[in-house]
Amino acid sequence: MLDPVAHNRTAWDRQVELGNEWTVPVSPDVVARARQGDWSVVLIGYVPVPRDWFPEPLAGTDVLCLASGGGQQAPVLAAAGARVTVLDNSPGQLGQDELVAEREGLALRTVLGDMRDLSAFADASFDLIFNPVSNLFCPDLAPVWPECFRVLRPGGRLLVGFVNPDVYIFDADALDRGELVVRHALPYADLTHLDEQERERLCGPEHPLEYSHTMTEQIGGQLAAGFVLTGFMEGPHHWDVTARYLPGYFSTRAVKPL
Repeated sequence: MLDPVAHNRTAWDRQVELGNEWTVPVSPDVVARARQGDWSVVLIGYVPVPRDWFPEPLAGTDVLCLASGGGQQAPVLAAAGARVTVLDNSPGQLGQDELVAEREGLALRTVLGDMRDLSAFADASFDLIFNPVSNLFCPDLAPVWPECFRVLRPGGRLLVGFVNPDVYIFDADALDRGELVVRHALPYADLTHLDEQERERLCGPEHPLEYSHTMTEQIGGQLAAGFVLTGFMEGPHHWDVTARYLPGYFSTRAVKPL
């Protein structure tokens, strides 16, 4: 049986080697501006997160960048004054954060792990969890939200970006031709909806495995864990024809009640 966590760890390490855009560390100029208070980060696509979604002031807050390696969001938040910890399944992705931290003299902690298991952290350890689009690579979201709730302090915020599950109904070959052909029932998973030969043909053997997840798993799961939803945004998909017809991403801001 294929271990999806082990597979995706190797796959994202390979993406770092290939220079995937979400593995390329921020420049010294971005860090310098963040130190002066001029900063932004993204949860979905290329859309900056509204500043009022973050605690004010950000400086001095304890932040967990969850499944957020790659040397992009975490160094910016650290340069803006937050005390940042990054948890990611990929050593290569964490290495990009460590590279920026060393290059720029940032205090930034990295932890290797699965986003479903935050046992490395004590209860009420963080003021903010920042989770950009990454849970599409997680087989099961049910453990994620209770763990986030546990490690946040009362009044803490959970910022999450995720893929619109509806984009997974379409046939990938048709999308490459600019056509929308409904093929897959939801919820979708690479392992159950494609055989090994088609997966390798479409993505290559080292591509990360993806899962669509339902809105009940995404938003309903946060609510069931005890969060109060206080913000919602959508954004266009940035890489295929679906962007002309439906949002490709959603983001949520949720709060752990006092």
